[in-house]
Amino acid sequence: MRERWPPARHRARLAARPMKSDLLDRIRAELRANLERLSRAACEAHAAATDPGSKAEGKYDTRSLEASYLAAGQARQVDELADALRIFESLTLPDFAGDDEIDAGALVGTELGTFLLVPVAGGLEIVHDGTEITLLTPDSALYRKLLGMRAGESLETPPLTVRSLA
Repeated sequence: MRERWPPARHRARLAARPMKSDLLDRIRAELRANLERLSRAACEAHAAATDPGSKAEGKYDTRSLEASYLAAGQARQVDELADALRIFESLTLPDFAGDDEIDAGALVGTELGTFLLVPVAGGLEIVHDGTEITLLTPDSALYRKLLGMRAGESLETPPLTVRSLA
């Protein structure tokens, strides 16, 4: 069973800072734009897969088969992106003090970059106030390594030091 988001120990200090609210708005907008773009591409791939003109002209002609694989893959991506958007529509991020342990919902600054620990949409990169922020999910090894760390602590692999926490 999935833990409620955010974890219970942080619910009392939910995103009091407008920065995290703005950040969530930016992520939602990016997910919506990606969903719209991918939905159009999936519709085009489906049309190509079902078009009578893509029918095989010989036993080695695999255009229609390839088009159907592409359409199925894009439809799956549309579903995943729609699920991520639904999660972000109701997501709130806890506020962290600079000396707290890193946990779900933390915005973590390191010399390698800035990371936001979220439940879905891992790998998405957004720019907020001139800072590139990469979303990390629990599937990421870096996410799991950062959990429990504090500002000033370091990792050997990958080599990084936690500079800030919000």
